[in-house]
Amino acid sequence: MSEVVRLTLVSHAMTDAMSAGRFPTDEPLNSVGHRQVDASIELGVTDSAFCGPEKRARQTAELLGLQASIEHRLADLDCGRWRGDVLGGVRPADLAIWLTDPGRAPHGGESIVELVSRVRDWMDTLTTRHSRLVAVTHPAVVRAAILVALDAPPKSFWRIDIAPVSRTVMHFRGHAWNLRTTK
Repeated sequence: MSEVVRLTLVSHAMTDAMSAGRFPTDEPLNSVGHRQVDASIELGVTDSAFCGPEKRARQTAELLGLQASIEHRLADLDCGRWRGDVLGGVRPADLAIWLTDPGRAPHGGESIVELVSRVRDWMDTLTTRHSRLVAVTHPAVVRAAILVALDAPPKSFWRIDIAPVSRTVMHFRGHAWNLRTTK
């Protein structure tokens, strides 16, 4: 089968929330994040570019030299009332539920199951056109996309590490997404 879509997912660069172990808000990149992004990072030929709506995703896309369209389905996982909190400041029982039951969202935001569904819906819209796409987004969205490509259960979400400015490449070949590489 011929390749229909090549999707490169780029995780946004470092923020103060990431450095401090806080749940994200709509924060910008920090100075480390600005240094991590280099417009010479090889993304290959790109037909279209997208990014999540948050500042950190938009800034990373701009620093990569992309003219990315904002795609709300690439938004970060909604952590509800935990936004801005330090991970260690969350009630341990609630954190345990969140980390072990992907269908629950004790923070009042979005569950992992809901995130994976949202990302799957977006990926499904990409499968009808032959193109090379780049999407600058968040580690949680990249994890969700990997689960979709591998048809892995949502409980595997926390077993995938996504580094800042890492690239994950997937191909859609007629009937399914395939994980090609991560860098």
